[in-house]
Amino acid sequence: MSVDLATVKRVARLARIAVSENEAEKMLGELNGILGFVEQLSEVNVDGVEPMTSVTPVAMKKRTDVVSDGSKAEDIVANAPNTDRNFFLVPKVVE
Repeated sequence: MSVDLATVKRVARLARIAVSENEAEKMLGELNGILGFVEQLSEVNVDGVEPMTSVTPVAMKKRTDVVSDGSKAEDIVANAPNTDRNFFLVPKVVE
């Protein structure tokens, strides 16, 4: 699979990136190189290979899924200049 100049410009427009004509031509070669590498990866036989999170077999540490308030409200507002019952107080601004 390869992309053409129109596709590069369309992707840049969708990503809201301003791309000049010279930059688009440079990106064309780079994107085609990336896609060529991805095509090479699809040729690798990965049958029987399990996904891994580490190079050594380690059991994932899991915590119990419990809803709580975090017990850190006092720590969060500790440096605030004005607080009331663990809420930040801000001055009223009317313009």
